[in-house]
Amino acid sequence: MSTKHKVTLIPGDGIGPEVTQAVVRILEATGVQFEWERYAAGAEAFEIFGEYIPAALYESIERNKVALKGPVTTPIGGGFKSINVTLRKKFDLYANFRPIKNLPGLVTKFPDVDLIIVRENTEGEYVGLEHEVIPGVVESLKVITEKGSTRIARFAFEYAKKHGRKKIHSIHKANIMKLSDGLFLRCARKVAEEYHDIQYGEHIIDNTCMQLVMNPWQYDTLLLENLYGDIVSDLCAAFVGGLGLVPGANIGADCAIFEAVHGSAPDIAGKNLANPTALLQSGVLMLRYLNEEAAADKVQRALEIVYSEKKTLTRDVGGTAGTSEFADAVLAAMEELSTISSFTI
Repeated sequence: MSTKHKVTLIPGDGIGPEVTQAVVRILEATGVQFEWERYAAGAEAFEIFGEYIPAALYESIERNKVALKGPVTTPIGGGFKSINVTLRKKFDLYANFRPIKNLPGLVTKFPDVDLIIVRENTEGEYVGLEHEVIPGVVESLKVITEKGSTRIARFAFEYAKKHGRKKIHSIHKANIMKLSDGLFLRCARKVAEEYHDIQYGEHIIDNTCMQLVMNPWQYDTLLLENLYGDIVSDLCAAFVGGLGLVPGANIGADCAIFEAVHGSAPDIAGKNLANPTALLQSGVLMLRYLNEEAAADKVQRALEIVYSEKKTLTRDVGGTAGTSEFADAVLAAMEELSTISSFTI
C-alpha cells in the first residue's frame, strides 16, 4: 500500500492559485496519494489572520516537513519582510537548489544547457540584517560562518557525487571581501579535498557572470553564497527561457519547501494565462524528495512531450493555450505514457 504524503500547500497570490491548482491536478494524477494542508501567506493572510505567516502555517510545515509553494508578492523598499526569506530562516532550509536545463522543442539562444545552482540560503546580505545607524545612514550586515559554508559545500559535493556531476566551481568575491568570502572559499576547499573524482575550481562573481553569458557550457555545478546565488540563478534561467520554466527547492536537514521562483504577475492573475511549468518542475523535485521516482519521471516525461509537440504551450513560450489547457495536455501525455507502459508489460 502506497504512503499518503501530507504536504503543506501555499498557493500564494497573483497567478499563484491558478498555477498551483494546475500542478495539484497533475501531481494527483500520478497515483501518488497526497493530503494537502492549504494555507495563505503574505498580504492575503494578513487580511484574514492579522499575520503575514499564520502560526498554523508554521505548525503545518513543522508537522509535515514538506511544502509546495506558489509565488507570493514581496513589497519593494517597504512593507512586510520576504515570506521566502522568513520561511528559509525559520526552518533552517540552508540549501537552495535550482537545476537549469533546456526543455525539448523550446528554442533559445543557449541550447543544451545543463547547470546545477547550489546556493547557501540562510546567511550573507540576502537575509536582510540591516538597520538605520542615524538618519541618512543605513548599515547592512553580511554574516558568513564556517558551519554554514561547510554544510552547503558538502551538499553540493554530495549531490554531484550521487548524480554523476563532474565539476564544481565556488563563486566568490574574495579578492575584495577577503574575510567573509575568504572563509566561504576555505570551507569549500576543505570539503573538496574529500571528493577526488570531482574537479574543483573557483571564479570571481563578476567574471562568472561574463563567462556564463559567453560560454555557459564550461560550467557544471555552481556553489554560491546567498546573494550571489540569487542573482546568478536568475541569470542562468534566461538560458532556458526564463523564470517561468525553472524549478526551485529549499532544503534543510529534515524539511524542504519547493517553490516557483518567479513573481506573482498580478497583471495576468485570474485570466488563465499563466504558465505552470516552473511550479510543476518544482513539484517533480518534491516527488523525488519524497522518493516517488517513478511518478517524478512520468510527470517530467509528459511535460517534455508537451513542449516537444508545441501544440499546447502558453503565450509566454509562443503558444496560445491557457493554464488549464496546458495542464490538460500534460495529463493527456501522462495517460498516453501509462497506456504505452501497460502494452510494454
